[in-house]
Amino acid sequence: MSTQVEVAGNPPAPTRTPARRPRSHRWRSSGEVVALVVLVIVFTVLNPGTFATTTNLLTILDQAALPLIVGVGATLVILMGSIDLSVEGVMGAAGMTFVLLSANSRTGTDLGPVAVLAALAVGLALGLLLGFVHTRMRVPSFIASLGVWYVGLGVATLLFGTSGIPFLTDTDTARWSSRTTLGLPHSFWLALLVLVAGVVVGRWTRMGRSAYAIGADQQIARDNGIRVNRAKVAVFATAGLCSALAGVLAALQLGAGAATLGAGTLFLTIAAVVIGGTSLGGGRGGVLRTALGVVMLTVLNNGLILSGVSPDIQSGVSGAVLVAAIVVAAWPHRGRLRVVK
Repeated sequence: MSTQVEVAGNPPAPTRTPARRPRSHRWRSSGEVVALVVLVIVFTVLNPGTFATTTNLLTILDQAALPLIVGVGATLVILMGSIDLSVEGVMGAAGMTFVLLSANSRTGTDLGPVAVLAALAVGLALGLLLGFVHTRMRVPSFIASLGVWYVGLGVATLLFGTSGIPFLTDTDTARWSSRTTLGLPHSFWLALLVLVAGVVVGRWTRMGRSAYAIGADQQIARDNGIRVNRAKVAVFATAGLCSALAGVLAALQLGAGAATLGAGTLFLTIAAVVIGGTSLGGGRGGVLRTALGVVMLTVLNNGLILSGVSPDIQSGVSGAVLVAAIVVAAWPHRGRLRVVK
């Protein structure tokens, strides 16, 4: 009889729970959109002649391209409950590789599109190294990626050398990112292409589904036949490719090579992922939410600059926004949150 009571009492719980979750999810998403709209309105009022203009819109899209490309890879990593801090080192190494293999002021080498492939190969190699150290040597991703960051930075520094800054000498190459197609900069179209690829990978590929499953519960994912280590290595390699592509784009935007091409990108990217709503514990979120976070932070930084706010205060505001976002996102899960797996 007690068994009948338990069975009769069980159905209401599952029927109520799904009803609450979609409403909460929709409220969270709409809240981020509302915040973006409020930012746009505030900065339009503060800077009526400069913010809400076509020129500034193109500037925002160009500025959002780098963190958006990096954010696609970073989101997949964070969905697993891991972290990748190697972004800036990988960008520097890949960017320097691209510049030195393209027409530049230092060497006579010009491999054309092969230079891009070589840069992506550098990012892939560093991503695979990170994945191997993390999975095979069981080093936490936080420490492993920090080490790979400095490996990449060391490679970039060696490539930069002491012979002066290598500038891109081919005009078509140097100006590629700022040129427009259908009225929008090439940098934005490249970022949009990576974003679409990230959505496809996250939703409809085995690697993307594995990332969600590992983040939700790594042991259950393993028990259900997911090759956890292989999936992690694949995700870190993908993140390395994204960082390398961002390094190439950064070199194009700068028109030169530098070991510190990616300076500041890591903070902006991680902040965008968290503000977008991807859980640091893994298993919840997605690339599209990161895109919303990137746009929000880019609009915030752009608006502060146009408002004449000093760089120091801009950094403080961005940091405060990040801390607030982490607290809001992590507080309901503070009893079980694991940042590194």
